[in-house]
Amino acid sequence: MEFKKWRKVLLTGAAALALAACGSQKTDNKTANKADSGDKTKLVVGVDKIYSEYMKDIKDKFEKDNKITLEIKEVNQSDVLTNLPTDGPTGSAPDVMMAPYDRVGGLGQQGHLAEVKLENADQYDDKMKSMVTLDGKVYGQPNVIETLVLYYNKDLLKEAPKTFEDLEKLQKDPKYAFEGESGKSTGFLADWTNFYYSYGVSAGYGAYVFGKNGTDPKDIGLAAGDSEKALEYVKKWYDTWPQGMKDASKSGAFVSEQFIGKKAAAIIDGPWKAASFKQAKVNYGATTIPTLPNGKTYSPFAGGKAWVISNYSKNKEGAQKFLAYITGEEAQKKFFDKTQEVPATKAGRKYADEKGTDLTKAIVKQFENSQPMPNIPEMAEVWNPGKAMYFDVASGKKDAKTAIKDAVEAIKSAIEQKFAK
Repeated sequence: MEFKKWRKVLLTGAAALALAACGSQKTDNKTANKADSGDKTKLVVGVDKIYSEYMKDIKDKFEKDNKITLEIKEVNQSDVLTNLPTDGPTGSAPDVMMAPYDRVGGLGQQGHLAEVKLENADQYDDKMKSMVTLDGKVYGQPNVIETLVLYYNKDLLKEAPKTFEDLEKLQKDPKYAFEGESGKSTGFLADWTNFYYSYGVSAGYGAYVFGKNGTDPKDIGLAAGDSEKALEYVKKWYDTWPQGMKDASKSGAFVSEQFIGKKAAAIIDGPWKAASFKQAKVNYGATTIPTLPNGKTYSPFAGGKAWVISNYSKNKEGAQKFLAYITGEEAQKKFFDKTQEVPATKAGRKYADEKGTDLTKAIVKQFENSQPMPNIPEMAEVWNPGKAMYFDVASGKKDAKTAIKDAVEAIKSAIEQKFAK
C-alpha cells in the first residue's frame, strides 16, 4: 500500500510542524473534561478506510457486551489529528481515533487527548508503555507496531544478506551497474537523506536524538558516540549510488522503482511498501536489517499507532471501555488476521509471529532492536535538520563533523524559539 498521509508525519518535517503549530491551541484538560456529560450509549470511532472491514468484524460484540452503539467513520487519520484542536470543541471530531506514537505525547500535553488508563497493562513492555506516556501521564493505548526491515529479491539472491559487508559485495556485482552512470550501482539502496530511514545508522554508532530516553530536549545527542563515522560510512554508499539517490524529494520513489524493476537486490523500507511490491509481483523476502560495519545493530525508530481518546469527547467512559476491548487478545488476533499489521500486545505479537509471513517475523524481531521515537513536541524540530545533515554529507557539501554540528545548532535554535517559556 502507499505510505498513508498520516504516516508521513513520521518522515517529514513539514508534516511534523503541524504538531508544533497545535502548541498555541493548548486546551485545559479540566475544561475539556467537563464536556463528558453527553450520550453514553454512542461512540464515534474514526479510522482510515483500510481498517473499516476490521471494525465491522468487532463492532457487534462490543455493542452487545457494552450497550454502546459504535458509529464507524472513515477518515484521513492525519487530517483528523491535525484538525482536532479546532474540530474537537465543535463536536465534529471522533471520540476515538488512531495516532502515530510520535504525536500522542504532544497532543496529550497540549490538552487535545484525554489521559487514559492503560488497559491490559500486563501485555505491554516498558518500550510500548513509554511510547504513549509523557510526564508520567498515559495518553494512548498501543495498538500496532511498525519498523524498518530489509527487503530482498528472492529471484536475485539465494539467501538474505546478514551484514553490511554482504551488501557491499552486492554493490560491486556488475549485474547491478546503473545504466548511463559509469561506476554507479543499485545492488543495495536506502533512502538515507530521509532521517526516519537514516537514524538507524546514527543510533547504531551511538548517537541519539534526545537524552533521558527521548524526554530531555536540552540534551541533543546527534554528535554522541561515533556519529561522524556513521555519516562517513553513509557517504561511501552515496559515492556508489546513481545521482537519483541525491534528489531528496524523489529518492524514496527511486528506491522503490529500482526494487520493483529488479535492478536492486536489497533495500531498506517499511511494511507499508509490501502491498505495492506484491502488486508488482516482486518475489520478495524480508528480514532484519544487517549488522553494521562496527558490529552493532542498525537501530531504527520504533513506530506504529495507538488508540487515543479525544479530550473533547462526551463519552470518555465508553471510549475507555472501547480501548480495553480493542486491545484484548481476541480483538488483537482479529486485527492481524484482517490487516496483516503486527499488534502491539505481547499475545498479539506472538500470534502474528506464529501465523505471519517472513515480513511479519522480520518486523517483530527488528522491533526488539528499535528505539522509541521521542513523543515530545520538540521532536517536530528534528526532521529537517536531520535530513539536511545526511543530505549535506551525501552530496559532499559538508564534512560529517560540520554537518552534525550545524544540525544540532539548528535543532537547539528552533526549540528555543518555539518552546521558550
